[in-house]
Formats: sequence, structure tokens, C-alpha cells
Amino acid sequence: MVWGKLAARCALAGWVVAGMSAQAGAETMVVRATGPSATAYKPGSKLVEGGSLVLKAGDVVTLLDAKGTRTLRGPGHFSVAASVSAAPANSVMLSALLDTKRVRRARTGAVRGGVGEAPAAPPHRPNLWMVDVAQSGTLCVADPAAVRLWRADAARPATIRISGGGVNATANFAAGESVATWPVAAPVREGAAYRLSDGGHAADVRFALLGAAPPGLDGMASALMAHQCSAQLDLLVETAALTDGSARN
Repeated sequence: MVWGKLAARCALAGWVVAGMSAQAGAETMVVRATGPSATAYKPGSKLVEGGSLVLKAGDVVTLLDAKGTRTLRGPGHFSVAASVSAAPANSVMLSALLDTKRVRRARTGAVRGGVGEAPAAPPHRPNLWMVDVAQSGTLCVADPAAVRLWRADAARPATIRISGGGVNATANFAAGESVATWPVAAPVREGAAYRLSDGGHAADVRFALLGAAPPGLDGMASALMAHQCSAQLDLLVETAALTDGSARN
């Protein structure tokens, strides 16, 4: 069973990497830009392959292409194209993040850590299509029937109350569970807005339906930006980060 799961993960990771390699000729786009030159590199703008960027001190520009994302920091001259050896830092994690089918199969996550252990890094949603119960904002959805709730702290049981538009529903997490099913009583449709509350913290979410998961990293990033799904875009950019950045010319 363990070997079967491992083989499936490796196959999926290989499929994602192969798919990105096949799109090596895809355009490079800007997904983030801050600093003195930000107006010249607006998010969503496409850059010419073979070209370069001239950044000033204080400039930070994040680029995305078929391989993944790179963050360039000025000052200096940088190549638009990623190096030949560049690859996502964690291709398995990236494949899991983008997989719409994986959300349907999501199972509960166990609580990790113990006395004397070093504190772990803050957990992130393992899948782009999950609703973080603590995070407000617009959430892009590829498959309304596959929406799941996710929480970072699974130590205690919790009940999430979902309200808005005449809806009053609940979702329950048992101790140790990080994923719960979105209640059918709260329809996932275009523009639907709900407040999620556990009694101590509240978050407001609004759904934006994509119809289907856009092909390629650039297509995905463009769709997330167009619908202002900023938290999902941040998660995509972070997970798709390449292991090596562009060298200065």
C-alpha cells in the first residue's frame, strides 16, 4: 500500500514536470512587482523571451513561466528566461496543490509535533482549491462539488458556522482533522459570499467560479489574478518557486 501511494505520487510529479517542460516555450509573465520600477512591470504583463530586466535598488519582481516562479531583486540586469537547470523546489507538492481530483479524495490530517521537538514551519493549504477557515478574500473554484474546508491548527475539535445569503450551515472538525467537507446547505456558486466563524474568529469568503482549472502555470496565474484570488496566487507563487534564480548578466 505504501509503495503504491509512493509510486502514484512519483507518477503524478513526473506528469507535472513533463507537462511544464512541454510548455517551455510559453510566455513569461509578471505576477508581483514592488519598488521604483513597479509601474514598468505590472502584474499580468508578458515579457519577451530572450530579453532582460533592468532593476533598480529596492525593486522586487516575481516572474512566472511554464517551469515555475522566480523572484528577482535589484539592482542589476536579469534574464527573462529561467536557466535550463531550473526546476520547482518541490514538484510533488506542486502537483498536489493543483490537482482538482485530489480535493475530492482529501482525508484528515494528523497533528504532528511533541514535547522537545523544534517548532514546525506554519502549515499551508495542501491544495489550491481548499477554503482556509481563517483567511478572508475571494476564492477561485474549479469544481464546486469538490470544495473542502481546511484549518492550520487541528489540535482540538471545532465547529465552523457558515452564514450569508439566507444560509445557516455548519461543518465539523474532530480533533486531529485538518480537512472537512463543505456543507451542501451552502451552495458554491458565482459570487456567493459567506462568513465562517468558529466562535472566536471570523473570515469572509466570496466564491469565483473558473469553470475548469486553466492549463499551465501561466494560465492558472492569469485566472487567479483576473478574479482577484490573491491568497491562492500567493500560495501558487510560493509553491512553484524554482530551485535556482536567474543570474545577473
